[in-house]
Amino acid sequence: MIPDSGTVVTYPGGAVTSRSTVRHVADAGAGRTAVVLDATAFHPIDTAWPDQPADRGVLSVGGAEIEVVDAVVGAARDGELLLGPDVPVRTGTEGWVFVVAHLIAGEPLAEGDTVEVRVDAAFRDELSAGHTGCHLASLALDAALADAWRKDAPVDALGAPGFDALAIQESRIVSLGSRDVYRIGKSLRRKGFDPTALEDLEGLAGRVNEMLAEWVTAGGAVRIECGGATLSDRRTWECDLPGAVARIPCGGTHVRSLSDLTAIEVSFQSSAVEGGAELVMTTTVTPA
Repeated sequence: MIPDSGTVVTYPGGAVTSRSTVRHVADAGAGRTAVVLDATAFHPIDTAWPDQPADRGVLSVGGAEIEVVDAVVGAARDGELLLGPDVPVRTGTEGWVFVVAHLIAGEPLAEGDTVEVRVDAAFRDELSAGHTGCHLASLALDAALADAWRKDAPVDALGAPGFDALAIQESRIVSLGSRDVYRIGKSLRRKGFDPTALEDLEGLAGRVNEMLAEWVTAGGAVRIECGGATLSDRRTWECDLPGAVARIPCGGTHVRSLSDLTAIEVSFQSSAVEGGAELVMTTTVTPA
């Protein structure tokens, strides 16, 4: 039976193991089974904004280890469980119950089984570093492009015009880094952005990297503030930076301190697309 309040998640606090009970088992197609637990340390991929990949790891039952081949967000209403791309609403939508669905091969588990979740901690750490670096790179990019706006624009977590939020098309977290794709087209120009600010990408990277180096050197604390314990509860990334605290809504995982990192650096590539240009920011994180 699917938990009434959804899955309790412990990964926001950094957990990589958890012990819980199988609450629901469903056919996920392609020879896979979706296993829903009452609580889990396993971070799933969110179909609505699939920036951070799912954790890697296993479910341990009676001494046997079962590989989790994927983990996705599931949503249920009136007892019907939908998985991943089939979920028609955003996580947290009223009237729906949201769960973490651990996808495994075959059907070796049943409701009521006690399961230990074991996450690949090294892979998690690399994704966490990449996700923290991604947020900081976006803030530094916004600051570096602050003078490129001819009109007032919505601001980011540090008060700079939010280029990242207005232009982002895709963001993907990878091990020790990220890749963000921005669209520079008529819509962005109408909002007041001057694309000539992107003519010197090497200079832009230098300004962004200088700011990132200052932030990393300061070694500020990083926190995840949780509005509750379940998957659907709101979570916010917080980072102490020189003279400010950055706060961004985020369902991913992160390092605990910028002192866990040695460097964050970005590079840029631009290409022409129909109606404008595409800017790609590649962020690389070096752990301490």
